[in-house]
Amino acid sequence: MLYQEWNPAYEAILSDFGFDRAADEHARDLLVELLADERPLALDDLDLSGTVAVCGAGPSLAGDLSRARRADSVVAASTAVDVLRDAGVAVDCMVTDLDKNPETARELTTAGTPVAAHAHGDNVEALRELVPTFEATAVLPTTQAEPRVPVVNPGGFTDGDRAAFLADACGADALVFAGWDFEDPTVDPTKARKLLWAERLLRWLELRRGERFGVLDGRRDGIDLPWLDGV
Repeated sequence: MLYQEWNPAYEAILSDFGFDRAADEHARDLLVELLADERPLALDDLDLSGTVAVCGAGPSLAGDLSRARRADSVVAASTAVDVLRDAGVAVDCMVTDLDKNPETARELTTAGTPVAAHAHGDNVEALRELVPTFEATAVLPTTQAEPRVPVVNPGGFTDGDRAAFLADACGADALVFAGWDFEDPTVDPTKARKLLWAERLLRWLELRRGERFGVLDGRRDGIDLPWLDGV
């Protein structure tokens, strides 16, 4: 996805949450600085062809493991990686903003498994503390702001929907979803709004791909895409 295509959605997210674009750009620039003497991954280094399971960290993941097992590749958000690994399901890429299980991200990079480490305005200290402890050659640095080499922006906002956009950018032929719970009653109001945006962004992605994601069945008619109004 070109940044010009992503930017209207990004502006709508910033407006809805009151986030500061400059803060996201500062985090991006810090990630550039932290990797200045390293050779991190680029999007072209990841091959996610075939059927890709995009695994969220929702409570339904434990019951969806067979879907991940059958996929050609698995891209997992945050703590979903731990559930999958405990069940013996290999993960091909972890997507994280480093807020929950950084030790898992560190272990994966040490083993050479790609980790998409995301920079945004609220995780500057985590970036500063954790990224230098990772094996940089297995880190794919990402941003939701305008990309700046080597930091890329394949699209997406939450760990889960960024995993889907990443799979799309890296050649996925089909996307299947496990561990997605858009109406998780255990989350706080901010997380609930983020899940709403994840749903919107997945709907946009399936329209762009000409694909129908099973995770959105029964929900499409209620999904609005405000940044596309009038387009």
